[in-house]
Amino acid sequence: MDLAAGVGLRLKGLREGQRMSLSELARRSKVGKATLSELESGRRNPTLETLYALTTALKVPLSSVLHDLGSPATISGDAVDAVLLERFEADTSVTETYRIRIRSGATQESAAHSPGTTEHIIVLTGTALVGDVENPVLVGPGMHGTWAADIPHLYRAQTGDVEAVLLVRHPR
Repeated sequence: MDLAAGVGLRLKGLREGQRMSLSELARRSKVGKATLSELESGRRNPTLETLYALTTALKVPLSSVLHDLGSPATISGDAVDAVLLERFEADTSVTETYRIRIRSGATQESAAHSPGTTEHIIVLTGTALVGDVENPVLVGPGMHGTWAADIPHLYRAQTGDVEAVLLVRHPR
């Protein structure tokens, strides 16, 4: 099964499991109803931004639609390519590990995730501006940064591509 079909089935299952209509999820996520219908049927490839909007509206981690789809799931957005490496579930949290690339000259602004969500980055190469949109921090090779992800936050490659490991921790 390809990524679009697998993600579509997961989205539909999560939505129906919460007894939410297509219209209600479209309203909460600000994703068009036609787009959502195409995603659920596997006829449209999801973007990182769209999946984050939908999973945030469903109050589940992004990995809920990406894990166990066969090969590691790669999802791309306006500025970031992310590969889900690991999903760890504990009683109090879900922690996701991604290998990410922030493309040179691009900025990814992410909306707030579920309350209590935090993000942690370890930069492997390049220099990234990350974190709170109002007060981002510069993180270079071998350095790390942490920020609250339940507020708007950003990722920006300063010069050249940035390769990094990103941990996202969602409270249950």
